Amino acid sequence: MNRHRFERIYETHYDAVLRYCLRRTAREDALDAAADTFSVAWRRRSDMPLDDPLPWLYGVARRVLANQHRSARRRQGAAAYLRVAGDDPPEGPELQVIRDEEAARVVAALGRLQPADREIIQLAGWEQLGRSAIATAMQCTPNAVTKRLNRALDRLARELGTRRSGGRFFRSQGVS
Repeated sequence: MNRHRFERIYETHYDAVLRYCLRRTAREDALDAAADTFSVAWRRRSDMPLDDPLPWLYGVARRVLANQHRSARRRQGAAAYLRVAGDDPPEGPELQVIRDEEAARVVAALGRLQPADREIIQLAGWEQLGRSAIATAMQCTPNAVTKRLNRALDRLARELGTRRSGGRFFRSQGVS
């Protein structure tokens, strides 16, 4: 891939990657993660699918954010050890944006899920990705995505004290 093609991909998908990061971390960290995502993408441009690079970029961003979170946990642990830890961390970006009671309840329930369950629900719901795109982002098969997503949605429903009605997610979204 040449520089001009990569620049077109960057211009086309930067905003989507940044929004993905903003929904998962604070603004400053999201800006860093988006930049790091495209830095990795440039280095690994031969691995990037040319027909639809966005799901692949989401997968890169997912791993960049995971590295950021691990680094933050290490820093927090070191700070606690040195007894310089301050107040609780600031409210996450989801709770800053979503103020109504029901949405806050859903965000809280999402927070109680395992990271893999939370991520697959966010890719399907927030990023509006279909099975194949999620499979690319999570490096698994589309069938595995269907099973994992439906299990994650069942767990989310249990966290909310409700039952899911209607069946499978992708059928209800019109995605095959």
